[in-house]
Amino acid sequence: MGAQLRIYRRRMRSVKATKKITKAMELISASRIVKAQQRVQASSPYATELTRAVSAVATYSNVDHPLTNAVADPRRAAVLVITSDRGMAGAYANNAIKEGDHLTTLLRGRGLEVSSYLVGRKALSYYRFRNRPIAASWTGFSDNPSYLDAKEIADALITAFITPTDSGGVDELHVVYTQFLSMVTQEPLVKRLLPLEVVESAEPPPGGVFPLYEFEPSASDVLDALLPRYVESRVYNALLQSAASEHAARRRAMKSATDNAEELIKSLTRLANAARQAEITQEISEIVGGADALASATAGSE
Repeated sequence: MGAQLRIYRRRMRSVKATKKITKAMELISASRIVKAQQRVQASSPYATELTRAVSAVATYSNVDHPLTNAVADPRRAAVLVITSDRGMAGAYANNAIKEGDHLTTLLRGRGLEVSSYLVGRKALSYYRFRNRPIAASWTGFSDNPSYLDAKEIADALITAFITPTDSGGVDELHVVYTQFLSMVTQEPLVKRLLPLEVVESAEPPPGGVFPLYEFEPSASDVLDALLPRYVESRVYNALLQSAASEHAARRRAMKSATDNAEELIKSLTRLANAARQAEITQEISEIVGGADALASATAGSE
């Protein structure tokens, strides 16, 4: 019984140490979510207005720009998959990877070759383990991305897009990331960045008349200046959305782990108490039995 009690107590100490770690990680993630949410809210208006500006130039001008015109017969597409560098975030990274695999299957069903661009060590490990080709990868900033990180990724994607397909370029550019909806809801999304999707309509806008734009020096020059900023802002917003989702998923996973540790400690405490009670009962029985034997021996000698 003593050995069993020692085993229970050793397991309780181990679980308590694990609980301290998961509780600390839960608190750290909870503190970082607020900052991540603020960064998402701060970047979203800029990305939205920049998208509107690019759409306005593409819609209300007759410019023939390579970043807005879809190729008649596309042959290759680039897919940017954004995951995390670290684990302990539940199914956060797996959901994004699965969404990327689903998109890759759809693109290949259209007869396109897929070039994979990866953000985060989780996606990198997943692709390397399966010996999948990787066009480029970035790691080390998934939980706290900067605009410079987004610019580096966007430059690589734009370079691949403007490169002729025969030279290894791509005709389409898609991004897979996790959108932060709330503390308990994060949804993996797929968006096409390029070529820019422009919805043309013959109906006038709510104001009743079409807006008039004058582009200086020219609509093509305006697009040359705006489209790189558009891709950078969209990639940056996707990175921030994914970072906030990562912190929220890790907080939820660590809270669940802490709760499970508490339940396990309670269960081990009950087992340890039962083992200790059984040990005490056995000791009492041995003492009583020894006393009875001694009394019988004394009575027999008399």
